[in-house]
Amino acid sequence: MSRVWEWNRPVTVREVLEDLQRERSIAYTTVMTVMDNLHQKGWVRREVDGRAYRYMAVSTRAAYAAALMNEAWSKSDNPAAALVAFFGMMSPAQREALEDAVRMVSGDRPEAADEGASEAAPEGPPEASREASAEVPGEVPPEVGPEVGREVPAEGADREHPAGR
Repeated sequence: MSRVWEWNRPVTVREVLEDLQRERSIAYTTVMTVMDNLHQKGWVRREVDGRAYRYMAVSTRAAYAAALMNEAWSKSDNPAAALVAFFGMMSPAQREALEDAVRMVSGDRPEAADEGASEAAPEGPPEASREASAEVPGEVPPEVGPEVGREVPAEGADREHPAGR
């Protein structure tokens, strides 16, 4: 899945094979079997291209990560404590990214706060923030990725981690 996500375009088994062979020896049939397994599990879709298939990721890496985080958090018996523990594990850069994401979702605008013009600010986030928030996992149902038509495997689907494939 890492190769498919990195390329962000439909790929053939041959392309994945050649890329993997730069790092290690691997058989065509092994890559073909893994790609077929990913298709059977709903991680990639495929279309016929001549005598081969082209495989495309069903969801983005970000949507996959968001779905995993949401699943883990929803299974906690104390979600607030789980979040506190999770935030405590974050690096300063990760905390900054989290703060940026929260601002995007909430529509906070630093310039409005600085001017003290919260009443003069328009209702809801500005257009740019709304577009950016479409990429924020909290805005996306777990079964749908951040891009229209790109789905994350449904709840209960085999969630074996495909990132290393």
